[in-house]
Amino acid sequence: MPDCDTPLRIRPARDADLDALLALEQQGFPGDRMRRRQYRHHLHNPRARVLVLEAAGRLAGTALLLFRRGTRVARLYSLAVDLAWRGRGIGKRLLDACEREAAKRGCTRVRLEVRDDNRAAQALYERQGYRRCGRRAVYYEDGADALRYEKRLDS
Repeated sequence: MPDCDTPLRIRPARDADLDALLALEQQGFPGDRMRRRQYRHHLHNPRARVLVLEAAGRLAGTALLLFRRGTRVARLYSLAVDLAWRGRGIGKRLLDACEREAAKRGCTRVRLEVRDDNRAAQALYERQGYRRCGRRAVYYEDGADALRYEKRLDS
C-alpha cells in the first residue's frame, strides 16, 4: 500500500506517460477504453487537457477534460484512479484540478457521464456538488446506461 506521506503532484500528461495512461484505463474501466492513438491525439489537442496525479514517480490517477468551440461547458470525459490509491482523495484532487482548468478557459459548467452501476464515482461527483441532470440509455458498449451530471462553476 502506498505511503500516506508520499508527495502528490498534478501536472499535464505528456507522451512519456502513454503506457501508464493506458494501464490506468485498463485497470479502471471494463470496456469503452481509450486507445493509444486517442490518448496521443488528446495530448496534443488544444481542445483537450489530460491531467495526471503523480505520486512517488508513478501515476496514481488521470483525468481527461474536453472543450468545444462555441460553448462554455467543459466535459469530463474520463477519470481513473489506480486501485492502490483509491479512497485517498485522488479522484477529488483531479476533479478539483479539472474544474480549475475549465474555469481558467472561461467555462461556467462541467458535465460528465458515469455508468449507472458505478456508485463510488456517483458518490464522489455528488459530494463535489455535481447534480444528476439526465440519463443516456444503452450508452456504453456493454449496454449499460449512463447517468449525466453537471456542476455550475463559481464565477
